[in-house]
Amino acid sequence: MGKITGFLEYERQVETRKLPEERIKDYKEFTIPLEPSKLQDQGARCMDCGIPFCHSGCPLGNFIPDFNDKVYKGKWEEAAQILHSTNNFPEFTGRLCPAPCEEACVLGINEDPVTIENIEKNIVETAFAKAWITPNPPKYRTGKTVAVIGSGPAGLAAAQQLNRVGHLVTVFERDEKIGGLLRYGIPDFKLEKNIIDRRLNILEEEGILFKTNAHVGKNIAIDQLKEDFDAIVLCGGATVKRSIPIPGVELNGVHQAMDFLKQSNQRVDGVSGFEKVLTAEGKNVIVIGGGDTGSDCIGTSNRQGATSVTNFEILSKPTVGRPAHQPWPYWPMRLKTTSSHKEGVERFFSISTKEFIGDDNGNLKGLKTVEVEWIFKEGERPQLKEVEGTEKEWECELALLALGFTGSEKTLAEQFGVAMDGRDNIQATTKDYKTNIPAIFTAGDMRRGQSLIVWAISEGRQAAYHVDTFLMGSSTLPLKDDHDLPRV
Repeated sequence: MGKITGFLEYERQVETRKLPEERIKDYKEFTIPLEPSKLQDQGARCMDCGIPFCHSGCPLGNFIPDFNDKVYKGKWEEAAQILHSTNNFPEFTGRLCPAPCEEACVLGINEDPVTIENIEKNIVETAFAKAWITPNPPKYRTGKTVAVIGSGPAGLAAAQQLNRVGHLVTVFERDEKIGGLLRYGIPDFKLEKNIIDRRLNILEEEGILFKTNAHVGKNIAIDQLKEDFDAIVLCGGATVKRSIPIPGVELNGVHQAMDFLKQSNQRVDGVSGFEKVLTAEGKNVIVIGGGDTGSDCIGTSNRQGATSVTNFEILSKPTVGRPAHQPWPYWPMRLKTTSSHKEGVERFFSISTKEFIGDDNGNLKGLKTVEVEWIFKEGERPQLKEVEGTEKEWECELALLALGFTGSEKTLAEQFGVAMDGRDNIQATTKDYKTNIPAIFTAGDMRRGQSLIVWAISEGRQAAYHVDTFLMGSSTLPLKDDHDLPRV
């Protein structure tokens, strides 16, 4: 695999980026691709390691050494075929996945790992540029009909897999455009929306039907769906946003991060006429939450012209290197500095927001915080303790809550009569992805809770196998045993 001595000859090299002061002027993607010869050198770094732990790190089970080898040898079309055999949408994962495969790379034990994610992105972009990715409709139709509710990565993956084996698939999306969080939760500077539309055109030409502004349970009747379709797959995501139970949370100026990002994406797309425009322009912005959504809020706020951007994280500051209790090949919780962080933000860890402060008109003007420390005792859950004398007030006109999600909305579960688990996810195991109601399946964040895009695609593919088996008695779709994969 790769060049036998490649990892000794070539250092890790990734795409360069436009300077922060240049890229925050617009919402375009700002990476500058490597030359093909440089990418081949990166493919050459893939070791003949015997046991490719990158496989276990990837929820999709991508054949990573195989496509790295093809890239090294300049066989890009073969690399694209290998990549698409396990991943329906590498143009999404190649931009958005945190790359658990790289954390599991054997070379990463004592060197920088192979640039798997960047190689993946360039394989698929080369394939599109060379017109190797074309619609491939099924040769025959089974006559079976499947409704997929939700058009995020899980729903799209399930739809494409089921369509490939000849079922008539209709995807229902309650928003005005297809894509779910890919379209409305991810800023354009990370994923330009023409990248989504490019793939959707192919899916439509393959025979998948898409219905937008189709809110199941409201303007789409549940009973009619059950009558019209032989199987239903619920892929609505984990969309219940976590709030913060402190005084002042109702003030004008305190908003959920996803509401802020969705409207920003819509405005970038040319949508107007909002009853209230959520903007960071001219404001002191504080983003509460240190994950990827918080990072997206930081990048968006800077592009909108915020006066200042500050980021709070209640957890302690992670280490730069691997924590001792998370050795290779496990996923490490270490300090992550994103491109948005480098565009301008002041970050604070071990800090808790106590109160939002408003003016006489109900508008946010500041907030109060306190520093915290975490107390760890063996056999007990970590305890949070406030540090006396560390109270502080901050000037703030826009506070964005990037605190994650608590589970899926209950409306679909209630209307379909499907059971939910103790974490407010729709109940279904990886054994068959079936709910307690016959012919109704679920996949993605709606089943497993808030997770990664790569997990969503994996879930959609797995669910499709079980739906096909339910409809036909057996399935030729690929199935990956994911029971023992690390939960990232």
